[in-house]
Amino acid sequence: MPYINTPTRSIDVGGTAFAYRDLGPQSGVPLVLLNQWGAVLDNFDPRIVDGLARGHRVIATDYRGIGASGGTAPVTVDAMARDAIALIHALGFEKVDLLGFSLGGFVAQDIVLRAPDLVRRLILTGTGPAGGTGIDEVGAVSWPLMAKGLLTLRDPKTYLFFTSTANGRQAAKAFLERLKERKAGRDKAPTPGAFLRQLKAIQAWGREAPQDLGRIRIPVLIANGDNDIMVPTVNSHDMARRIAGSQLVIYKDAGHGGIFQYHGEFVPKALAFLGD
Repeated sequence: MPYINTPTRSIDVGGTAFAYRDLGPQSGVPLVLLNQWGAVLDNFDPRIVDGLARGHRVIATDYRGIGASGGTAPVTVDAMARDAIALIHALGFEKVDLLGFSLGGFVAQDIVLRAPDLVRRLILTGTGPAGGTGIDEVGAVSWPLMAKGLLTLRDPKTYLFFTSTANGRQAAKAFLERLKERKAGRDKAPTPGAFLRQLKAIQAWGREAPQDLGRIRIPVLIANGDNDIMVPTVNSHDMARRIAGSQLVIYKDAGHGGIFQYHGEFVPKALAFLGD
C-alpha cells in the first residue's frame, strides 16, 4: 500500500495517544522517520517513504502535541527524544533504524546518545548538532520567508527548503504537489501554539553545549543540500568530521530540502546504506 493510502494509527504511550503510519514489509529492523519543525504525517515526502518501504518496514510518526498526536508539544529536543524512545518501546521494537530530517535529526542524535543500543543505523538529513552554527537563528531566517510566502501566495517551503534557481523552483513545485497527493484521511495541521513551542526547542538546541558525537559508534549517513539556509550546510560537514566513519552526501544547487529535490538519488543511497 502506498504511503498516501496508508491509514493513520494511534498508540497509547504513557497516557498520550501518538499518531503514526506503518507500511512496508513487516519484518527486519524497522525504520522510524522523525520530521521537521511544524510537520505532520502528510509532510513526509511520499516518494521517499514509498521508496524506502520497498525494502524496509517504515514507521512515520507525529510528535507529541502535533497533528493527530495528543498532549502538548515539548519545548526541548530532550523531551522529544524521550517521547520517541517510549513510542518505539510501546510499538514493541528492540532495535530500529532512524531517519531524522531537520528537527528530526536533532531528536535522532539525542536518541542515539541516550539509548545507543536501540539504534542500528542512523540517517541525518538537513540537520545539525547541538550548538551548531546558525541553528538558534532559524526563527530570524524563517519569519521573513514565511511572510514572503503569504505575500506571493506560495507555500513558504518554496523559499525555506529550496534554492531560488530554476532547478530549485521546479523541485519546490514538484515536492509541494507530491504532498497534496493524499486525498482522504489527512492529518491535522499543527496549531500555532505547537509550532511556536517547537521553535523554542530548536532555538534551545542551537544554544546547547556541543554533544560528544564521537560516542556515536553506529553507521551514519549524512545528507544535505549545498545551500541550506535553515540549518546551514556547514553543520553537515561538522557532524561528518565528528562522527567516525560517517558518510556525507551534499547535493548541488539544493537547500534544506535537498533529499526531496534529489529523492531519485537519495532513496537508492539510503537503501544501500540501510542494507538488509
